[in-house]
Amino acid sequence: MATETLILPDRTAAVAPLRQKLGHDDWIMRGAVVALGLWLIVTVLLPLWALLSKSFQAADGSFVGLANFQAYFASPALANSIWHSVWVSLLSTVICVLLAFVYAYGLTRTCMPGRGLFRIIAQIPILAPSLLPAISLVYLFGNQGLVKWMLFGASIYGPIGIVMGEVFWTFPHALIIITAALAISDARLYEAAEALRASPRRTFWTVTIPGARYGLISAVFVVFTLVITDFGVPKVIGGKFNVLATDIYKQVVGQQNFQMGAVVGLILLLPAGLAFVVDQLMQRRQLALLSARAVPYAPRPDSTIDRAMLAICSLIAFAILVILGVSFFASIATFWPYNLTPSFKNFDFDMMDGGGWRSYFNSLVMAGLTALFGTAVIFAGAYLVEKTPRFRTIRGFVQFLALLPLAVPGLVLGLGYIFFFNNPANPLNFIYGTMAILVICTISHFYSVSHLTAVTALKQIDQEFETVSASLRVPFWRTFMRVTLPVCLPAVLDIAMYLFVNAMTTVSAVVFIYAPHTTLAAIAVLNMDDAGDVAPAAAMAMVVFATAAVTRAIYMLLTQGYLARAQMWRKR
Repeated sequence: MATETLILPDRTAAVAPLRQKLGHDDWIMRGAVVALGLWLIVTVLLPLWALLSKSFQAADGSFVGLANFQAYFASPALANSIWHSVWVSLLSTVICVLLAFVYAYGLTRTCMPGRGLFRIIAQIPILAPSLLPAISLVYLFGNQGLVKWMLFGASIYGPIGIVMGEVFWTFPHALIIITAALAISDARLYEAAEALRASPRRTFWTVTIPGARYGLISAVFVVFTLVITDFGVPKVIGGKFNVLATDIYKQVVGQQNFQMGAVVGLILLLPAGLAFVVDQLMQRRQLALLSARAVPYAPRPDSTIDRAMLAICSLIAFAILVILGVSFFASIATFWPYNLTPSFKNFDFDMMDGGGWRSYFNSLVMAGLTALFGTAVIFAGAYLVEKTPRFRTIRGFVQFLALLPLAVPGLVLGLGYIFFFNNPANPLNFIYGTMAILVICTISHFYSVSHLTAVTALKQIDQEFETVSASLRVPFWRTFMRVTLPVCLPAVLDIAMYLFVNAMTTVSAVVFIYAPHTTLAAIAVLNMDDAGDVAPAAAMAMVVFATAAVTRAIYMLLTQGYLARAQMWRKR
């Protein structure tokens, strides 16, 4: 009988991992991700590279190394702008964050009446260009101001006016962050403090503040970045007090010194980039503290605290309404301060040096196109980054490019667009001076926040939808249109509203790249103020605010209607 030999397989031999063959949909999605990456490279990365290159060049284009930086720091007036920007931004940040924390505490930790109304009032500054509070402060505390005596002889034109205007403009941004931080506190910690008979003061410092510290730190860096990069407030009310943002404008528009403007732009990019990196680190640590077992905190009535917070929040809300009300009153006054009879002559923009009503309609067109194309590009791009199988390296790079605009000030991005798109050797030079470049720049400027909004919504959808669709050989675009898009519709509307409102109110991102026939409403406010037509500038700012407010109201109605229908569908 023959002996059979059993041959065992060699377990030491390397086993090649099985790779699923890429399908037609996978190649399409990968190609779309690459196209999105190229879009972000052209609209964000290359303009920043053009800005960097220009800072090392002379007027004739020759390389001069660090000579431009040496010339900048050798000028005391220019070098002082750095110190001015830093300390004004720090002071504005401290005041704004303190006020926002008190206001947020009243909204989330007390049972004071009218919290819904206070929330609405606090969002008013978001709907107005940053030029509006500066104009209102001029009418309140300027040479012909209503209450200029309240400054005890000090001038509003300078750091005082800048700080007051920036606090007003950045207040809702800090409030949103701090409110979110206070809203996610764990009630069990307060129950433990009460069981240990800790005093309210001790509970506040050992439970409330530590629980919200990452939100507070995030608010600090966000507000600091917004203030140090803002152009509108210091341009209107800064007077002779130079800051980095106004230095860029003076170097580029006033002196046509593009090389020095690039130098200031890079200097302005450093604190904004640093604040962005630290803020991202803080947000990651905050997410690590969240627990699935946390119990939402519900405030209990306390007449003393409720009354105190009602009084403080009422004062802050009153100040916001006063700033808005003064701008409105100035826009309808016949001749401030001698003839306060209501009149609409200030709304005859065609007679003013600012672009006329055409500027307003240009803003409507630009904001509409930004909301339409920006929402489509951003949401589809976020879907591709999140849902494309494998392809991790490219998706990670595109994700980095999508978050990069969050660290780039609008003035810096707009200046980069001049150097990149105004280059005759650039095949895209034909869009310079058109409405298209304004739309592209605005989409790029506000890309990051919209991208994060879309990613957050997409992460809430179970990955099984794509898996099942792939197993049934349903094209990914059909799943996207029939499942993903309807489920994420509130986020899509949120992105569209965000882009529209910011496109209506932005100044810094487009102040360098608009043409005479593409002047925008916010730019018209700036031009009319420069020409001495302050009342018409206030009138145009109020028109922008009213448009943004109506858009916000429509958005809220659409969102509430969608949620109501969704609840009815779930009950069925």
